[in-house]
Amino acid sequence: MSFLNQITGLVKDPPPRHLFELSEAGIAFSYAGNNGFQPFEPGTLLASPVEDNLLRGEAIASMIERLAPSNGGKKRRPAAVILPDYAARVTVLDFDSFPSVPEEQLSLVRFRVKKTVPFDIDSAAVSYFIQPSSGGKSASKKVEVLAVTVALEVIARYEALFRAAGFHPGVVTTSTLAALNLYHGEGVAVLAKLSGRVLSVAVLSGNSVRLFRCVTMEEASTEEVLAVLHPTFAYIEDELSSSAAKLILCGFSHTLDGLRCPVEPLRSRFGTPGSFNAGLLGYLESVGN
Repeated sequence: MSFLNQITGLVKDPPPRHLFELSEAGIAFSYAGNNGFQPFEPGTLLASPVEDNLLRGEAIASMIERLAPSNGGKKRRPAAVILPDYAARVTVLDFDSFPSVPEEQLSLVRFRVKKTVPFDIDSAAVSYFIQPSSGGKSASKKVEVLAVTVALEVIARYEALFRAAGFHPGVVTTSTLAALNLYHGEGVAVLAKLSGRVLSVAVLSGNSVRLFRCVTMEEASTEEVLAVLHPTFAYIEDELSSSAAKLILCGFSHTLDGLRCPVEPLRSRFGTPGSFNAGLLGYLESVGN
């Protein structure tokens, strides 16, 4: 399952050599086979879909310059930038029919997500992907679309940060969408990724995302996590007439008891996916590095 090849981001270019994943904890980075992570001081970045995320933009810019010093060339270096999940909105839409003209498709997607996003849709960047049919008679009559929406003010600040450091952020996506490239399986599964105070949950069925949730929590306790997961499993039983074959966890330091399906960690051939680098490792998987 290569989700990044399907919905590579808000701008599409050939795979760049520099890769950065930002989170409230710091920057994960990859260049020329070298992967690493540099932490932020508290209060440097605060993910939000409606407000400026970069509370200490100068500090982040200085860190990027240290991690990847400019080579003095006039041409900007291509870079892939992975945003925190909570900076964007990911929505699964279904349509009885869907236009064939891209401009009409985008207009319809914008109309559908207009009332679900906490910002003005006319001042937003929208990317979408038409998902493959999930099978079944009822499913074949619907067209399912995965949409990613980010306020222009939010994404512009991220992009400006990297342009100031001499990069061209040609690929922009979100952490969990990139991390989905690490999942290879059939049937219905649930991916739960915990990154600090943010829990992202995706219901996967074959090569499709059937549900996506991203919520903030006060303590990220087991009780808070289960309060999100239990309704998710109920959704699978009610809407998909199935049960989850497995729960895939990423970024958890504690176990989750009382679940009625097998639990396994998210894995990568490039290292252990965690709270702050799963998107980066998923991107590497998608481009075959």
